[in-house]
Amino acid sequence: IHDILVCSGYKTGLFISPHLEEFNERIQVNKVPIDKDSLIRITQLVKEKIDIMHEEGYDDLTEFEIITAIGFKYFEEQKIDILVLEVGMGGRFDASNVVQNTLVSIIGSISLDHTEYLGKTVGEIAFEKAGIIKENSNVVIYPQEEEIVRVIKAEANKKNAAIFMTDMKNIRKIKSDLTGQTFAYLNVDVFNLHEIKINFLGNYQLCNVLTVIKTLEIIKNLGYNITEKNIIDGLFNCHFPGRFEILINNPIIILDGGHNINGIEYFSKTINENFGERKIILFYGMLKDKNPEQVLGYLIPMSKKVYTITPNSSRAVNSIEMAKLIHKHFAQEVIPLNEIVDVVDIIKEIDKDEIVAFVGSLYMIGEVRTLLKKHFK
Repeated sequence: IHDILVCSGYKTGLFISPHLEEFNERIQVNKVPIDKDSLIRITQLVKEKIDIMHEEGYDDLTEFEIITAIGFKYFEEQKIDILVLEVGMGGRFDASNVVQNTLVSIIGSISLDHTEYLGKTVGEIAFEKAGIIKENSNVVIYPQEEEIVRVIKAEANKKNAAIFMTDMKNIRKIKSDLTGQTFAYLNVDVFNLHEIKINFLGNYQLCNVLTVIKTLEIIKNLGYNITEKNIIDGLFNCHFPGRFEILINNPIIILDGGHNINGIEYFSKTINENFGERKIILFYGMLKDKNPEQVLGYLIPMSKKVYTITPNSSRAVNSIEMAKLIHKHFAQEVIPLNEIVDVVDIIKEIDKDEIVAFVGSLYMIGEVRTLLKKHFK
């Protein structure tokens, strides 16, 4: 959405989390991350306000609340036309949800994640996510199971919000290869899109792009100038590092920040879609609160060899612990790595016809991406 709005001539802000390689990625305007001088200056300003809050008896802010304040101040200074705002974790009580009104609220794919905060069922999590819906606004719902849709619709109706469903019948894949996918959009009420190329692999990305186009239809109908060419150019120029990203060929090296059951399931399906029954060499690292044991049934059977990595986080599962966990359930060879930098020498020795995949925590994926670009690109 951000890239398409930029192609449409709007000065567009983007707020995302977490970052992959550089903290500045979280706060962008027209695809350019916040510069370090502005980041330092606004952070100092926010700290001054926090000091005043402390004097007035308020509690400390969380790290994410502070980052959100920095982002909003930067977007204000930049006088942006429109902001694409990703919530941090939930929705209802998320720091980003202090915004008073929105053009459209988008409820993306929901699965069991952050269950200690958001609820134990997808219905409970959907209720929290639906907290971003504003009075008399518009809501787009990603294609998902009926229980989730029912909860979101109920919350939207309470707010008198217009509900827009996505329908996979409105999109048809034309072709796919390792450079991306080409598809047609079949609902021509607003946009007439016969052939669009995206740089992403995986059928789930067609669900994502369908949700994007439905959202843009609403924004266009609200008076914004968005053309078919803007959509085609925006999607063609859009890249999403760390999401089933083929970073290197010979050997093929894939980076995927799938860090919950939903993401890992999509990863395994995308491997099968593009490589059939070929086995992969897997580098795997996860955080303790992401139920790492739950996803092993998808990953390990498709792997001929497994290396475990400790992500750079206090919440990480140690590589040795992870190797033991895998050994408990599977017979594949598992080698725990002491340092992420060890992957460089391993990859140098891997045959050029292999498929290598780094999967798991974005804390690991970002560090690996920086390392591999330095040594192999």
